Amino acid sequence: GKVSSALLDQHQYAAHGLAWLATYVQALVQLGTWGEGLADQGKLGETEGLILQLGFGEYLAQIAGGITMSQNEVARASDLGIAAYQPGPASQALILGAGLGAAGAAMQGYLRNPLADPGLFGIAPAAALGAVLSFYTGYETQVLTLPLFALIGGGGAMGLLALIAGRAGGIALFTLAGMMIASLAGALTSLAISLSPNPFALSEIVTWLMGALADRGWHEVRLAAPLTLAGLALLWRAAPALDALALGESAARSLGVDPTRLLWLMICAIGLIVGSGVAVAGMIGFVGLMVPHMIRPFTDQRPSSTLIPSALAGALLLLIADCLCRVMPLQGGELRLGIALSLAGAPFFLRLLLKMRRDLA
Repeated sequence: GKVSSALLDQHQYAAHGLAWLATYVQALVQLGTWGEGLADQGKLGETEGLILQLGFGEYLAQIAGGITMSQNEVARASDLGIAAYQPGPASQALILGAGLGAAGAAMQGYLRNPLADPGLFGIAPAAALGAVLSFYTGYETQVLTLPLFALIGGGGAMGLLALIAGRAGGIALFTLAGMMIASLAGALTSLAISLSPNPFALSEIVTWLMGALADRGWHEVRLAAPLTLAGLALLWRAAPALDALALGESAARSLGVDPTRLLWLMICAIGLIVGSGVAVAGMIGFVGLMVPHMIRPFTDQRPSSTLIPSALAGALLLLIADCLCRVMPLQGGELRLGIALSLAGAPFFLRLLLKMRRDLA
């Protein structure tokens, strides 16, 4: 009956996700091979070919423990101004991108709002506020202090959100509470910046808020990966309820969905994903907004069907964006990842708004 049907849906969901994963890995390997081949044939510039090769094929080989770049390839890349892309930052890009992509898809399904983004919950600004306070007090130099402050900020936002909207469970109240927390966290962050005790702390705060994966290593991966995976597991648990919620709150209740339980699953999942991401990389936005819209036309439109593809596409998007930021020639240094994604995400957001206005007209 109902139990066997639920198990069948979960098995179909898992099989669908594995098929997406296999296609995804195959595409990454093919991109690396294709870029190297075009460069060898002279159909693609040496710089562009190396970008594809360094960013995809060689990265997968290093992660798998297989072959790595030869010294000649590293020297050739260095001569062209391209730093060899290390597995640590690349792994962080994949983990963070997967979490943000899945979080955005889950939020849009839960709120039934195509413009929803993880920042709407107020958890990302609150986590950023916690990290800013570590710079403000001078404790960021101690081991784990900055991530700990960021996680405390994200956890505090989760608790406040649950305290305000947890009992009622209404989506409108939930959204408004998140907007209030985001506004408060943003104001307090600006206050901390304006009262910065010295120019060095001010510079560190502003640089960190821009968001980047530069100088990130396996230490940050070991910190963010378990929390992000835990958040993704909670979203997996919430997927059937999100499908039922697409029919409306009344219909979801009649199908056995507990709104309070679903609310707590969403708060904990988004908090773990966004809090851990902000803790190690700073503010990186618009991934959760853009990725689900790119993926949704290739799925059956159910929220559960977009979670795994959005996670994979988010990982790929952040990896590509980080590769491009590292090789883009700028006089002042490397383009910050958070700035690059904001420059790409703002026009995307405007396009969505114009599309919604045309649909309503």
